Amino acid sequence: MCQIFAGQDPENYSYVSRSIRLDGQVTSIRLEGLYWSVLDDVAQSQGFTTPEFISKLHREVMELRGAPQNFTSLLRSACLIYTDNRLATRLEDQRQLKAS
Repeated sequence: MCQIFAGQDPENYSYVSRSIRLDGQVTSIRLEGLYWSVLDDVAQSQGFTTPEFISKLHREVMELRGAPQNFTSLLRSACLIYTDNRLATRLEDQRQLKAS
């Protein structure tokens, strides 16, 4: 049952650090490799590079809510929301194809 999770590529959960410029400050963000892959997809879908997308997201969060307590957790949550929305869209597309 857990083979799909236990047998996954260790690169998925190995930490990867990337340096990003946020509001003129260079900072390092450390996330698991799988989250970086999702963030790369999100950025590309929005027409940005990953650093550009993360900077834009950071600015928008700052404007809406002020400084986030844990920006890396916010990024992980954004990845889950993106993945969930993509899955929901695919399921809806499949339902519509079956209905037609």
